[in-house]
Amino acid sequence: MQIQKALAQANQENSYPKTGLGKNLAWICRLIKGNLNSKVYYTSLGGFDMHDNQLAIHKNKLSELNDPLFGFYTDMKNAKLHQNVTIVVFSEFERRVKDNRNGTDHGTAAPMFIIGGSDKGKIIANNPNISTLQQGDLKHQIDFRSVYATILQDKLNFNPSSIGIKNPVVNDLF
Repeated sequence: MQIQKALAQANQENSYPKTGLGKNLAWICRLIKGNLNSKVYYTSLGGFDMHDNQLAIHKNKLSELNDPLFGFYTDMKNAKLHQNVTIVVFSEFERRVKDNRNGTDHGTAAPMFIIGGSDKGKIIANNPNISTLQQGDLKHQIDFRSVYATILQDKLNFNPSSIGIKNPVVNDLF
């Protein structure tokens, strides 16, 4: 009932790509503009587990990610809600550096993107050093759980240790 009410209160101002992610972000945007008052929304984009023709496919997948995100952010900005929204883009698996003749294998350490109107817009780590791999994997500089702890504490006013996250927060992320 609350979801239908929120959807009825808001319309879609921007056009989104006619993809699964585009449709999901348009729907989430309407829920936010319709005051559903949920603290967290989640959607996903699959298809990154490719091995053959990896460069071309990855380029297309990044466009499939970028275009709906841009539409969503623009919608939030036009509605003057972007300062209240934090977008977190992450991957459930990473890639190794070395080519296995069919692309690259699953690995460790990948970027996370934190996007929001009141965020500082900065890079908080360095480019990975591919000459100092750890068993063939990139070394992560910031544990993703520290980013989650920071979001919980700074954006949701929630103590991350109360749910077992003991990682330190990332200073000056927001």
